[in-house]
Amino acid sequence: MKKFEDFGQSDYKEVTKEGKYILFFYADWCPDCKFIEPKLPELEQEYSDFEWISFNRDNNMDTARELGIMGIPSFVIIENGQEIGRLVNKDRKTKEEVETFVNSVINK
Repeated sequence: MKKFEDFGQSDYKEVTKEGKYILFFYADWCPDCKFIEPKLPELEQEYSDFEWISFNRDNNMDTARELGIMGIPSFVIIENGQEIGRLVNKDRKTKEEVETFVNSVINK
C-alpha cells in the first residue's frame, strides 16, 4: 500500500482523478487501526484492481476534514475522481466487514 505522501501531491483529488482507489485512513496511536493493519495486504491482493493509498489522518488533517473522516480506521472508495462508497466510523473493522463493504460498492 502506498502512502499518500509518496505521491508528492498535496491534493488527493489530483492523485485519484483517474482510476480506482481505496483510501485507508488511520493514525499511529489508534488500536483499531492496528487491529485491521495485518489484514490489509490480503485485502489489497483480493481487490487488486484498486490502488490502495494510506492516509495518516494526523498528518493529512485537511484531507480528512474535506472527506468528513472523523472516525478511524476508515475506508473511502474513489473511481475516476468520484467517491462511490465509504466505510467511515470509529468502530473496529474486521477483514470480513471491509470485504462486505467493498463488495457492496463494486457489485452495484
